[in-house]
Amino acid sequence: MSHAFDPTSVFGQAIEEHLAVIDLLRDQQSLLQGIGEEMTRAIVAGKKILWCGNGGSAADSQHLAAELMGRFRRERCAFPSIALTTDTSILTAVGNDYGYERIFQRQVEALCTKGDVLVGISTSGSSKNVCAALQTARRIGAFTVAFTGQGGGEIAAIADVALRIPSKVTARVQEGHMLCGHMLCDWVEQSVCEQQPELAKRIVR
Repeated sequence: MSHAFDPTSVFGQAIEEHLAVIDLLRDQQSLLQGIGEEMTRAIVAGKKILWCGNGGSAADSQHLAAELMGRFRRERCAFPSIALTTDTSILTAVGNDYGYERIFQRQVEALCTKGDVLVGISTSGSSKNVCAALQTARRIGAFTVAFTGQGGGEIAAIADVALRIPSKVTARVQEGHMLCGHMLCDWVEQSVCEQQPELAKRIVR
């Protein structure tokens, strides 16, 4: 016999799961700082931060790239940050000519240089196109970061560092990615402006 639907349980369960996952992220603060330091190094050196992912992770890539290109909490110059998920002509042309697995890798070949940072986002850790992008970026000499879930998957083994959100539930992993992404934007913004105060003043009107 099926139980009656309790709408409040949906919200309550999600909130409890979310809070439990977020609380466990305290253990990854040093890893996050290490990622923030690499992003800061890249920006101060005139390098850039690239992002890629599929579906919800594509949306996260675009969101976080926009936070750095625009601003997060402070008035300062724009930071070079590019989501490889936004140009439909490139995505469809490369997908048609070379296959979906190369839609990010081809852009990395064209845009990524030694010293850049590439963040590959995959809740499963097994997205072939994100794996290919990370592999190519490492060959170029970029610092590579994997945002993934509890198991880590293939991208965790490829990237220089892997942020593993401690959950197997896609929604909870994505929520963790966004919180960590926001914290990194905040940290990098403060760190860059502290190291190069002139960047906080160089605002084009």
